[in-house]
Amino acid sequence: MSYRIVGETGEWEVVVGLEVHAQVTSESKLFSGASTEFGGEPNSHVSLVDAAMPGMLPVINEHCIEQAVRTGLGLKAKVNLYSVFARKNYFYADLPQGYQISQFEFPIIGAGTVILDMPDGTTRNIGIERLHLEQDAGKSMHDQDPRRTFVDLNRSGVALMEIVSDPDMRSPEEAGIYVRKIRSIVRYLGTCDGNMEQGSMRADVNVSVRKPGDTELRTRCEIKNVNSVRFIMHAIEVEAQRQVEVWESGGQVEQQTRLFDPVKGETRAMRSKEFAHDYRYFPDPDLLPVKFNQEYVDGIAATLPELPDEKKQRYMADYNLSAYDAEVLVVDRETGGYFETVLGRGDKGKTRDAKLAANWVISNLFGALKAESKTITQSPVSADQLGQLLDLISDNTISGKIAKTVFEEMIATGKEPADIVAEKGLKQITDTGAIEAAVDDVIANSPEQVAQYQGGNEKIAGWFVGQVMKATQGKANPGMVNKLLKEKLSG
Repeated sequence: MSYRIVGETGEWEVVVGLEVHAQVTSESKLFSGASTEFGGEPNSHVSLVDAAMPGMLPVINEHCIEQAVRTGLGLKAKVNLYSVFARKNYFYADLPQGYQISQFEFPIIGAGTVILDMPDGTTRNIGIERLHLEQDAGKSMHDQDPRRTFVDLNRSGVALMEIVSDPDMRSPEEAGIYVRKIRSIVRYLGTCDGNMEQGSMRADVNVSVRKPGDTELRTRCEIKNVNSVRFIMHAIEVEAQRQVEVWESGGQVEQQTRLFDPVKGETRAMRSKEFAHDYRYFPDPDLLPVKFNQEYVDGIAATLPELPDEKKQRYMADYNLSAYDAEVLVVDRETGGYFETVLGRGDKGKTRDAKLAANWVISNLFGALKAESKTITQSPVSADQLGQLLDLISDNTISGKIAKTVFEEMIATGKEPADIVAEKGLKQITDTGAIEAAVDDVIANSPEQVAQYQGGNEKIAGWFVGQVMKATQGKANPGMVNKLLKEKLSG
């Protein structure tokens, strides 16, 4: 069911479209050879082209074109064999040319589709209208001096892919899932690092509201440069509520560009929303149209990695994993790679148990990493080590319960699981005589509980198992304990 805002006149539906700006993974900028490295001293990564010095001409970075095509293919979108760079004219202090080189009428990528996996197990198809390439502007710095604004042009000319969705999202949650999915896809492709904290991915959020059942869209507002999934979701909630209040008070929502203040939890007007004609787009006379053939596209397509949707389907089909488990494991290439290494091949040359491997990665490993604020690439336990731990469980060297103790030690020390088992004497007791002696001892010392079991209270069997495990310091093989207890208590 769609997200709803309840106002004085009833329910309202939210309509959301997103323009995701993804910085192209490239060592140099879209039209110059200047570095794109993050974190340099202000104005240290600026060429004469980026600074718009007179007589400087842009030259297209072919790698950025290839990255855009890769992304389009990953979005299952149409790749246009003909595209044109245009000048988008506006004036701002950190835009040295007085215009931005972008694409307007003829973008490099056309319509596509992104599939969202919803928490309830359903899927939602979100349309992609287009992807176009453009250069980034610089950065105005207002906090360096009480009277002056400084300008850093390090980002000026950095290649951006603007991925424009259709207005298909109907809740903050869907918008959050959409951005995470876009980020996952471009990371798999290697076309953008998706680092929202560093500004290499951010979104303009278009929000409008209407009555459920209405087919016409009402006036939208655009919230600029939102740089986290959480803020995107919060901004939608805040802006939608504001628009409902405007409409219900008899007012009219004005088409505006707005800014989101996460501290105050409000959006505020920045300027009236421009229309395309306000930017006076025209083809850039310094750049020829971009033309390539289908063979070029097919060559790039042949290099694409397995993407999240395909990997998820393979995990479900080949390993019989649930949709949820598969989705969690394919969230990024690193997690999928870690899982597949854990799955590996066990001591007998067979793939390890997929469900057991998935449970250990999702529950035990992720829990430990979250507690230490680490990513999977920073895990103190390697995928090979976790696989070795699963082998110790599978061959009955240790029980699942003892494995958790061993794992905690692995997280703390990085030691090999077999070494920890040996050092701490944790090897599981599988000797039938030793386990039988412990079972006999517990039964002999528990006449009251024996009577309850033999009187029909079979639930008390768990108590007997617990007593035997306690007597053996948790080292007895649970399956053997259960088998022997059942034989002796029933006899």
